[in-house]
Amino acid sequence: MEIKGQTAFVTGGASGLGEATARMMAAAGATVGVLDMNEELAQKVANELGGAAAVCDVSDAASHEAAMASLRQAIGPARIFIACAGIATGAKLVTRDGDPTPLDRLTKAIQVNLIGTINSLRLAAADMAGLAPLDDGERGVIVTTSSIAGFEGQIGQGDYSASKGGVAATALTFARELAREGIRVNCISPGLMDTPMMDGLPDEVRQSLIETTVYPKRLGHAGEYAALARHIAENRYINGTVIRLDGALRMAPR
Repeated sequence: MEIKGQTAFVTGGASGLGEATARMMAAAGATVGVLDMNEELAQKVANELGGAAAVCDVSDAASHEAAMASLRQAIGPARIFIACAGIATGAKLVTRDGDPTPLDRLTKAIQVNLIGTINSLRLAAADMAGLAPLDDGERGVIVTTSSIAGFEGQIGQGDYSASKGGVAATALTFARELAREGIRVNCISPGLMDTPMMDGLPDEVRQSLIETTVYPKRLGHAGEYAALARHIAENRYINGTVIRLDGALRMAPR
């Protein structure tokens, strides 16, 4: 798809991977809608890009529907939708005291990362299906965000791994479902990325993470995720797949 002149929505677009992607889409000529829980940051990014912003909890149906309606009215429906909103949590099945971990601690990531992504897809797909096809028959493209933890989850990451593994598993399924509408669905699975989620880590912990990487010997950059999202949007033959963005990293058990 030619990005210039299209409308792109990005969840989690106020920081990290989402912000970098929103800026990349704007640089490519798209009008950008920023959806995020942080209203102030979302509005700041949108203002800088000449787009629009909406407060959005992707795990809540009413919140997401209202946010989509707000952006639809402000800048029109999206032909490009990138789902970056997510949280990183961790908990073992059994606590140190030998008790079962409270269920809500083991389902929060699933609710936000997996259910939230499906929530985004159902709304984005409905909008795209109602658009007139472009000259090549395409109506839209959706990019979701998994994680290498969805394939090699570490001890204590069961909930996060389940959420991200679920996101990856849906890429082909939804691509098949939406093919007749001319909508592509793909998933990016990042490794260790230098995002705000990493900001609170001590230097020695960050360095230990870098040491686990293969090549390049560093954390990934948000701009590298954004560049891949842009390529997926532009390359019409990429569909129904999960692309790892991890510098050949394979996570160890701990």
